Amino acid sequence: MNNVMIKSYQESYRSQIVDVWERSVRATHHFLSIEDFEEIKKLVQGIDFAAFEVYCLMNEDTVIGFIGVAERKVEMLFLDPAYFSGGLGKRLLMFAMSDLRACEVDVNEQNTNAVKFYERMGFKVYERTDKDDQGRAYPLLRMRL
Repeated sequence: MNNVMIKSYQESYRSQIVDVWERSVRATHHFLSIEDFEEIKKLVQGIDFAAFEVYCLMNEDTVIGFIGVAERKVEMLFLDPAYFSGGLGKRLLMFAMSDLRACEVDVNEQNTNAVKFYERMGFKVYERTDKDDQGRAYPLLRMRL
């Protein structure tokens, strides 16, 4: 995918970002209840993406992935499932680590593929929570380089 570029977030990308988030979560977060998924989707739809350092992985004019960093912590990294296992998630994370100096991430413990991905990228668990940041029963692993 040589024509794929990383571009800074623009408000015109918002609906595509939410769509990528939804497809990615449906493919990877099988542990979420339908009710929790819908509740989280409403939260995502309301995020002020401009409040983070958000960068989009673009295939021409189409958002195929995105990463958001705040205070050196990866707050979001989602990829369209059609592009899984092609090295593009790694490309986004490497960009965040080098250009945005990201060195921490929280990941759902049940999302074992994501945990393995971050471990391969050099992250190590330093803390485990029993619930996510909204108090739901989805344990988080706090990881750092």
